[in-house]
Amino acid sequence: MQAAIYSLAGAELTDDERALFRDSDPAGYILFKRNCVDRAQLSRLTDDLRSLHGRSDLAVLIDQEGGRVARMKPPEWMAFPAGEAFDRLYRTAPSSAIEAARSNARALALMLREVGVNVDCLPVLDVRQEGASDIVGDRAMGAEPMQVAALGRAVLDGLASAGVVGVVKHMPGHGRALVDSHHELPVVDAGVDDLAIDLEPFERLAAAPMGMVAHILFTAWDAERPSSQSPFVIQEIIRGRIGFDGFLMTDDIGMEALSGTPGERAIASLAAGCDVVLHCSGKFDEMAEIAARIGALTPEAEGRLARAMAATLIDDDGPDFAEAVAKRDALLARA
Repeated sequence: MQAAIYSLAGAELTDDERALFRDSDPAGYILFKRNCVDRAQLSRLTDDLRSLHGRSDLAVLIDQEGGRVARMKPPEWMAFPAGEAFDRLYRTAPSSAIEAARSNARALALMLREVGVNVDCLPVLDVRQEGASDIVGDRAMGAEPMQVAALGRAVLDGLASAGVVGVVKHMPGHGRALVDSHHELPVVDAGVDDLAIDLEPFERLAAAPMGMVAHILFTAWDAERPSSQSPFVIQEIIRGRIGFDGFLMTDDIGMEALSGTPGERAIASLAAGCDVVLHCSGKFDEMAEIAARIGALTPEAEGRLARAMAATLIDDDGPDFAEAVAKRDALLARA
């Protein structure tokens, strides 16, 4: 398997995409709004992707957080609340907020599995900071690290109970960024003591199956390279201090926080220690460049991916979609 996760341009595979993907055999795919029309179409698409490789456990990812980050949208699919809803409830009823987050995540996962999606880029473990860019904003589950970790654990458990793998993000913490990494490179000048606050939720959930590393320059750790291309941040902070040994992907390498061609960005991130690069635009020429320049997953990365995809404990006796949503809504009403 190649050390890349690709996207695609539309609602079905083109002939060129089919040939590229068959030849490159990527570790997985990530879907966006342009790929999600309705249940029947999306089920056909995910079946088609799996048939290319003959891997029933092929990782098919999506960013379905709720709130403003949702690729599967109404009226075909239900809208889900953003992380801030659980933050509000936690302030007055922590146990209820944890159960609401778990029920919400189970409902999300049931919706995703129905159409063949088995990895959700959730939970957001970024600790919200006053005055920072709203790129995180209401996506955050709070400004207190222990709270964020408790809600994040509930999300991971809820997803896993319906057969979906969670991805903790954005390591080692996006909450202090003053600009949006989609458009420029955020530079965080906080000292190591302050950064310890951002690390705490990730440390508490270090056993998560998958993680995503942000494109941020942390001057206290590496004043020259963004975190996704920094051997120090990946090896010493994420693998070392946090203790994360799950499958580690970059955030989208198409973001303007990074410089160089897509292939150069991919090479730099893999050389720094990321297991896989995530390319999200669906631009064919960029994917072709990456495919021509990078190699296969390392044996260690392949093992991490296999463990991650086997990390779900499907509870068929748990609440169905309607029951999970009803329970979530009853709990959130207490806020």
